[in-house]
Amino acid sequence: MGRLNTFPRTFWVANTLELFERWAWYGFFMLFANYLTGSSDLGGLEFSQSQKGLIMGVGTGILYFLPVLTGAIADRYGYKKVLALAFVIYASAFILFPQFSSFGAVFGMYIYLAVGAALFKPVISATIAKTTNEKNSSIGFGIFYMMVNIGAFIGPLITLLFKGDSQYIFYISAGIILLNLVLLVFYNEPPRNEVNTKESIWQTFGTIFRNMGSIFKDVKFLVFLLIVAGFWTMYNQLFFTLPVFISQWVDTSVLYNFFDTYIPFVSANYSPAPGVLDAEFITNMDAMFIIMFQLVVSTIVMRMKPLKSMMSGFLVCAIGMALTLVSQNVLFTIVAILIFGLGEMAGSPKITEYIGRIAPPDKKALYMGYSFIPVFIGNILAGFISGNVYQAMSDKVSFTEQFVAEKGLQIADGLSTNAYFEEVARQVEMTPQALTNLLWDTYHPSNLWMVILAIGVAAAFALYVYDRVTSK
Repeated sequence: MGRLNTFPRTFWVANTLELFERWAWYGFFMLFANYLTGSSDLGGLEFSQSQKGLIMGVGTGILYFLPVLTGAIADRYGYKKVLALAFVIYASAFILFPQFSSFGAVFGMYIYLAVGAALFKPVISATIAKTTNEKNSSIGFGIFYMMVNIGAFIGPLITLLFKGDSQYIFYISAGIILLNLVLLVFYNEPPRNEVNTKESIWQTFGTIFRNMGSIFKDVKFLVFLLIVAGFWTMYNQLFFTLPVFISQWVDTSVLYNFFDTYIPFVSANYSPAPGVLDAEFITNMDAMFIIMFQLVVSTIVMRMKPLKSMMSGFLVCAIGMALTLVSQNVLFTIVAILIFGLGEMAGSPKITEYIGRIAPPDKKALYMGYSFIPVFIGNILAGFISGNVYQAMSDKVSFTEQFVAEKGLQIADGLSTNAYFEEVARQVEMTPQALTNLLWDTYHPSNLWMVILAIGVAAAFALYVYDRVTSK
């Protein structure tokens, strides 16, 4: 308790801002994939998987690329001003989002939202760094990451209550962000990095890109970043692919019946139809597992070298994510999410630690600043996997259309995705679940697991080779 008293007020304000921002972000982002591709009668936009992958991959990639520039903006114009601008962009984007339904407009609005998030990210991380010291930084960042996971867990649970009216998903997130605007009154500006005021912001950006070029001359660092990009490609399937896969293929009736018997609040509020649980409710268990087990896992891997911990984490993560795509049994899926989460907890935190170790003493801040590169690349590649690859290998809508063509069925135009599927089931005299099972057995959508596992195993093996080479 005495250690907690060493943190200034701004530290606690920053953590609260982070909690609400993650609440707002994951409250919409966990539901975003199914919002883009879901049936129109459930509030979805019925985009193709390829369109979804492009929006989420490129948009989220931009979000993780921009902080290297927005951090410089914050240093020049002030943290508090940039935070206020971030929250205004955030809130306005969430409010405007439901008004658009065309691919181009939704893509543009998501990039606009990403700009708000990119303005927020470097400022809040810098604030935590500047309000902690060598004695309390470990517990300080522990508190910070705890806030991240609490927000990530709470957000989807709240917005899922209003999934039937998809516009409220965005309005709730907007409301949470507006709370941050109020909290900003209590935020005191920490000391900022000195900037050359004689240099224009564009000259500053030029310097940043020149520094980026110098980073690329460090072959060891560059190879490491490319390997880690493989991990993020596989990891992001938790948000890009898994909610859609569960919604399309996994039979959640067993879990629904359990909750309906013992915790009826869940079956009443997290179910789009009788016998079905929201896919995002199941996917959100990853955040719950992190809250439950992060301390235990961190204690276990604490004494491991970062590369060894990352190798183990990447491999376990890949196995877990691959297993989520193997079965239609929801209990199997939950166990697979737990395996994935354990790998995530072992590997992900060690990435930052390792970058800090290999960076030259006079370039630690520079190297840490460019640790966004694998996240950026990973999001772009994850968008392709969850888009084009998923549509070709696992998309239920595509398989249904192929089935209709093969059977020579005549289906009326203008039907929603769900109505189309139900009409196909009616014409072949099957229940929707029986037709889903037939498509599963006929077209083998679970084969996607091999792609995901290959990416994760390749990253883990490349890290093993990297370790053997660099250790010499």
